[in-house]
Amino acid sequence: MTDVDWNKVTAAIWRPRTQRLRPVHRVDPVVPEQLLGVGRQKRALMENTERFLAGRGANNALLWGSRGTGKSSLIKSMLNAYADRGLRMIEVDADDLGDLPEIIDPLLDLPQRFVIFCDDLSFEQGDSRYKGLKRVLEGSLELPPENVVVYASSNRRHLLPELASDNQGTQVVGTELHYSDAVEEKISLSDRFGLWLSFYPISQPEYLEIVDFFFRDWPGDERGGRDRLHADAIRFAQARGVRSGRVARQFFNSRA
Repeated sequence: MTDVDWNKVTAAIWRPRTQRLRPVHRVDPVVPEQLLGVGRQKRALMENTERFLAGRGANNALLWGSRGTGKSSLIKSMLNAYADRGLRMIEVDADDLGDLPEIIDPLLDLPQRFVIFCDDLSFEQGDSRYKGLKRVLEGSLELPPENVVVYASSNRRHLLPELASDNQGTQVVGTELHYSDAVEEKISLSDRFGLWLSFYPISQPEYLEIVDFFFRDWPGDERGGRDRLHADAIRFAQARGVRSGRVARQFFNSRA
C-alpha cells in the first residue's frame, strides 16, 4: 500500500486491484452552506463529526432515503468543513469492504481522524460482504478504532433487500414484537450505525429555493424573468419524476 502523506493530503480513494490508496488532489468543493432543504440532517451530522474530532464518542452514520436528496454531498461536505481540524476521508466502494481491515490498520496510530466514506451502500440477497462491515463497525474481538468512523449513504434503510417472506416468522408475544431470524439479521447491520439520517423528496417551494440558490447571480432575461425560470425548473423536474437538489443542479447546468 502506497504511503499517503496525510499532513498534505485530505482524501484518498481505495484501489483494490493494486491494494493502494490513491490521493485525491481535486476534492469536490461542496460545503455544508450550499446544501439546502436538509437542515436537520446537516446539523446532526456536523454535531456528530465535531464530537468525533473532539474524541467524544461519535457514531457511525447511515444516510438513507430518496435518490438525489443530498446524502453523498452532505458526507463530502464534512471534509471541506473540517479538514483544517484534522479530518480526513477515504472512499471505499461497497464491493471492496472486505479490504477494510487492511485499509484501517495503518491509520490507527495517526493523529488525524478518518471518515470511511461508502457511497450507495447496499447488498443483495445472499451477499456475504456485509459481514465484514459488521465486524469493522462493532462485532470484532478488537474494539473499533477511536480515530475512524464509517459514513455511508444508501437508498435502503436496512441495506439488505426486504422480502415479504422474511416476515412470516415474525410474531407478537404479549405486547412485544418478535422479528423473524431473517429480519433480525438484516436489521442487525443497520443497527450498527448509531446515527440514522433519513432523506425524503423535497417540496416544490424547497426545490425552487435550491434553484434560486444556484441562479442567485442570474439577472433574468427578456423571456419573463424569475417566474419563467421557476416554470422551466418545475417542468424540468416533472420530466424526471422527482424534485431534488441534484435535479436543481442539473437544471442549472442545462441553462448555464
